[in-house]
Amino acid sequence: MDGRAAISANIEALRRIMSGLFAMAGLARLSSPGEDGSALQGQAEPLAEIDEGSDGRPTLPRHLRLAILRLLRPAESAARRLIIAAARGLVVTLPPPRKTSPKPVDETRLLRCFGIAVVLAADDVFHAGRQAATAAARPRSHTLPLFDPLRRFTPSSMRHVPAHAAPRILFPGLAEPHRLPPPPSPDDPVDASRLGHRLAALAAALDDLPGQARRFARLRARQREVASGRHQRTSPLRPGRPPGGRLSRFDPSETRRVNIRDIDEVLAHAHPLALYALQYPDTS
Repeated sequence: MDGRAAISANIEALRRIMSGLFAMAGLARLSSPGEDGSALQGQAEPLAEIDEGSDGRPTLPRHLRLAILRLLRPAESAARRLIIAAARGLVVTLPPPRKTSPKPVDETRLLRCFGIAVVLAADDVFHAGRQAATAAARPRSHTLPLFDPLRRFTPSSMRHVPAHAAPRILFPGLAEPHRLPPPPSPDDPVDASRLGHRLAALAAALDDLPGQARRFARLRARQREVASGRHQRTSPLRPGRPPGGRLSRFDPSETRRVNIRDIDEVLAHAHPLALYALQYPDTS
């Protein structure tokens, strides 16, 4: 089974969907890939055109952020499965493990743990602030996670009840009814910095599929070197339906339902490619 043609077709479909997501978010990106196949030409800042809130963070209206997330989750799942399919048959050589030296003990923090006051010199405070400013100014790398997020199983007693839906217990004649806060508005500005990082990570993964495939092959090779008695997650795919998908399988002859989107068909097509690559990893 050679899935290179299917992987290329799905990558192009994902790039078209990503162009729509960038347009929805108001990000600077070309609507079509460049001459070298890059889909990010013309994008300088990942959050250049999103409105900024009072604290300087990029924001988006609540309804627009939720609409982008409904498409971004299955797009990430589809890209992850295409990376797994592209890594089938890759053989990588891991570098020797690096020798790590023990981290020096921070005497100042240790003394503060025992309640001992510590006065720092002016030079130490200056160097600490300079290191913190340098770390904050360092550009953050955008990397797509290669493992599906696991399902969250929370007891019904721990479910979060919004403030506007909380029950009110009143004592007539003893307590005045408390006015509940209004429900959140769809137009409320919400933080979009995390959303911008995820969009940039997905776009970078689509532009460098061979590099991401080698990254996954190195990850699988490291997993094989770990001791067998150690508890770890072995499969990168989550059991059941892929995250964000609405189709359990891809059937071109089946009549398309109304609620099925283009990204659902791409994800349903990419999922069996990843399953086959994990079941039959060797191409020899």
